[in-house]
Amino acid sequence: MSKKIKAHIALFAVALIYGANYTIAKDVMNNEYVQPSAFILMRACFAALTFSLLHFLFVKEKVEKRDFKRLLICGIIGVTANQLLFFEGLKLTSQINAALIMTTIPITVLVMSAIILKDKITRSKIFGIGLGIVGAILLITYGKNFAYNKSGILGDVLVFMNAACYGTYLVLVKSLMEKYHPITVVKWVFTFGAIFVIPFGFSNFLQIEWNTFPTYIWMAVFYVLIFTTVLTYLLNAFALKEVNTSVVSIYVYLQPLLATIIAVVLAKDILTVDKIGAGLLIFIGVYFVSRREKEG
Repeated sequence: MSKKIKAHIALFAVALIYGANYTIAKDVMNNEYVQPSAFILMRACFAALTFSLLHFLFVKEKVEKRDFKRLLICGIIGVTANQLLFFEGLKLTSQINAALIMTTIPITVLVMSAIILKDKITRSKIFGIGLGIVGAILLITYGKNFAYNKSGILGDVLVFMNAACYGTYLVLVKSLMEKYHPITVVKWVFTFGAIFVIPFGFSNFLQIEWNTFPTYIWMAVFYVLIFTTVLTYLLNAFALKEVNTSVVSIYVYLQPLLATIIAVVLAKDILTVDKIGAGLLIFIGVYFVSRREKEG
């Protein structure tokens, strides 16, 4: 099996983990067991400690001094700003608005890759991203409406800034992934990210009443820490070593599709012709973005 095929399997796994996360993490946040900023602090610190341990045991790779500036920027925009902006924005806007705005990530990646990495904006990539956007929007808006209200405008702006931060992070971290071991990169990204999250989440972290957690909440927290945080960033890091940033970003469109499939399996949703059609558009979009990269 080639490394590029393994990279696509890793990206599919990331989309699957995030797809399930919509359902799993929802209970923790909605029932206010853990406040958003405290949850982000937990995720950042847990990941920083985990990757530091893995780096010490298995990698032991040194980073050149000139690369710490980019690692610092990646930590701030890829962990601190990315996650804080999303959760703060989600509090002010609706889930449907947030999900729709997140479809802009591949567009951000396409533009920033052209500016920073000098990648070509090809017709194949534009066509693939376009199909992916249409498919994702059809899934996200099925039976729902985009909400327009003055109080939610700030939330929409914050979520858009989150999407822009994550897209830019994928582009900036690409060269680091090609130069260093993935564990080395994510170790420093989360270390810097955790440091800047502390001022926002520490007070809320101290207010957590751990003794009130039922078993299913503990399981949800562990899922978010281990799978949604550590494993997804590690798998994305591995994929970035082998494929173009546009390929990594378009897998964002698989998340609502996999979330829908999971909901259908759990009998919380039904499968329709419209949803199947939307899913096909997403898969075709992924193919076109990936195909162009292989040709290059």
